[in-house]
Amino acid sequence: MVSSLRSKASKRTNKAENGKAGSAPAIDRGFDILELLATSPEGLTLSEISDVLSVPKNSVFRITQTLQARGYLERESHSLVFRLTSKILNLAPHNWVGPSLTDVARGPMKHLRDELRETVQLGVLSGLEGVIIDQVESDQPLRITVNLGLRFKLHNNAPGKLLLAFLATERQQEVLDQIELDATTKRTITKKPLLKTECERIVKQGYSTDYAEADDGIHCIAAPIFGIDREVVGAIWVSGPAKRLPKSRFRELGTKTIAAGNRITYLIGDSA
Repeated sequence: MVSSLRSKASKRTNKAENGKAGSAPAIDRGFDILELLATSPEGLTLSEISDVLSVPKNSVFRITQTLQARGYLERESHSLVFRLTSKILNLAPHNWVGPSLTDVARGPMKHLRDELRETVQLGVLSGLEGVIIDQVESDQPLRITVNLGLRFKLHNNAPGKLLLAFLATERQQEVLDQIELDATTKRTITKKPLLKTECERIVKQGYSTDYAEADDGIHCIAAPIFGIDREVVGAIWVSGPAKRLPKSRFRELGTKTIAAGNRITYLIGDSA
């Protein structure tokens, strides 16, 4: 993994050098670290960051300490790996004025979790991937839980397919042209015409499903959240073991998840 990351980091460094972006080395290195961690949701240690970026450990230490103090990084006490926090998302412009999406969505997410007793998650589009920005965990012993900031693909899960489906036609085609449809289970959609048909179905029915397409034994149902301009600004979804969220319940779960998404949409408009 480190060698693959080193190759990607080298391409970023070469791009920065070609663009003459080196007048502030500490800032350059800070962004290199942020971009590297954005591609490593499992986290990286100080030594790994230093190795991948070919940056001295003392420089990495100073920069990560600053980013951690500012709340953009967190560090696990046992593994000592650094991860991005959801605070990084606050730097992006929102499609409404007022409280953040996570603030507005928290109440409806808790309500949906309490109603279904399954983990409810919140995510947004970030380039050619989605990213999880909040979650309310199930209270059941066997439950789905992830690290905030985890990035997900747009073809093999409910929120990813939903975010792709509600893109404007031209932008959707641009994304389809760039992403690879690798198979993670036997149910993953791996042909772009089929994915496009799936997107049309999602828009028509108003919700998206993941029938063990990303991970065997896990099902998800997602619904859109709209901003004040009626463009989709995020997705809310419920995740759980396939036995508790069987295909026979998808329509019922879709209806309830849509209701939660509509409630968040209403609160966004009300807070604008």
